[in-house]
Amino acid sequence: MKTTTKSLFSSIVLVLCCAVAAGVTAYAVSSRMKSKEVVTVPSQTGSFFTSSAALGTKVSQPVDLTEAAEKTIHGVVHIKSTVNSKTRTVQEMPDIFEYFFGNGQPRQRQYRSQPQVGYGSGVILSSDGYIVTNNHVIEGADEIEVTLNDNRTFQASVVGADSNSDLALIKIDGDEFPVIPMGDSDELRIGEWVLAVGNPFNLTSTVTAGVVSAKARKIGIYEGSGKIESFIQTDAAINMGNSGGALVNTRGELVGINSALESPTGTYAGYGFAIPTTIVRKVVSDLKEYGTVQRALLGIEGADVSAVRQLDENKDKDFGTHEGVYVSDVPNGGGALAAGLKSGDIITAVNGKKIKTMTELQETITQYRPGDKVTVTYLRDKKEKSVVVTLKNSLGNTEIVKNNDVDVLGATFAEVSDQLKRQLNIGYGVQVSAVSSGKLQKSGIQRGFIILKINGAQVRSEADVMSAYQEAAKSPEQVLFITGVYPSGRRANYAVDLSE
Repeated sequence: MKTTTKSLFSSIVLVLCCAVAAGVTAYAVSSRMKSKEVVTVPSQTGSFFTSSAALGTKVSQPVDLTEAAEKTIHGVVHIKSTVNSKTRTVQEMPDIFEYFFGNGQPRQRQYRSQPQVGYGSGVILSSDGYIVTNNHVIEGADEIEVTLNDNRTFQASVVGADSNSDLALIKIDGDEFPVIPMGDSDELRIGEWVLAVGNPFNLTSTVTAGVVSAKARKIGIYEGSGKIESFIQTDAAINMGNSGGALVNTRGELVGINSALESPTGTYAGYGFAIPTTIVRKVVSDLKEYGTVQRALLGIEGADVSAVRQLDENKDKDFGTHEGVYVSDVPNGGGALAAGLKSGDIITAVNGKKIKTMTELQETITQYRPGDKVTVTYLRDKKEKSVVVTLKNSLGNTEIVKNNDVDVLGATFAEVSDQLKRQLNIGYGVQVSAVSSGKLQKSGIQRGFIILKINGAQVRSEADVMSAYQEAAKSPEQVLFITGVYPSGRRANYAVDLSE
């Protein structure tokens, strides 16, 4: 093929233009790279972060969870709890026809229960064998078997248990056990990576990963006014058998005890919940030292400001804030009333820690004991104030509670006023001032009921109730027959089965 001089000249010009354009592009790219780092995401699978050097951040590496898993998997144990078969003799109150036409005496009937076996997880907290788990994992168990990750098996004893926080402390004999160090759940951030370590579906030594989805979450899984819910929400898979296991951060520190899942099917569906170490640390310390939790109460009733604002009567009201806890009532005998808090106040902080919701307030107060003093910051008429409140227990004092009988029965008690005694024509008795989930509630006893006799013995004080409970718990029948009267004058009898 022949090429003319004109076409040759045109080709040379075209080549020169392309060269110039390439040079300009290279210069622009070089200048751009000097001013700003270019971050690329590798094509292999994994979790990565991209960031701009111009914003003063660093390029993040893939999240490596292997070290955290290796540090913690040996500190999580498998728990097998067994409730043995039992034969119980129960006295049944006679019906009205037998009462009038028979001998009027209670009938005795024997029941034999079936043995039950449950499985869960636990976390070793100390090298001498103290283990924290969920209360619902070991509740009612006659035998507790603990298996370590190296397949050693031990029989455990219960040091103490708390149904309100759903935590329990058990102990195995030995030393030099692998331990998971306790971290601070307050330091957790939304989106931070965590590991759930446990034994789902009875599969030992299982690790799943996810992020912290939310904090101070309330899901309504527990019933009763004394129950504590302030969960860490995570998308790390938590299933049946994970209960009592560890939620750990990337440093291998314990930040929560896996306790619940929310699912329409009963298996993992994207959300799991763990009790934060802010609660675990306090409960475990109390159980180890006293055998029961020394629970402090601020002495208020309230709700989230956001919820109160949604009420029709408050839609146009200016609260001065969109966050905090609105105080709806300040009951008698509590620390808040003594300190001067009033209905309508809005609590915004405790000891300098910001409070946005009732759940956060509950979690914060749980970390203290009766007798501790806290500085409460609040709004009154949109003006910020602060006051020092002395926290009290459920009995309205600051004394140490040395047993958990009140928690087991699920009630608090008060003296019967002289006026009510005269009205009902009774000379003694103890009134049930509050009822939460527990033995008395299950039997049907309601608030206000006045206990006159338990198992035939007169009841004149709370100490009499506790004494009757302790005696019945040791007896073969394990039943409290309670006789009493309501303020309305209606008399009632209840049989409280302590073995269930």
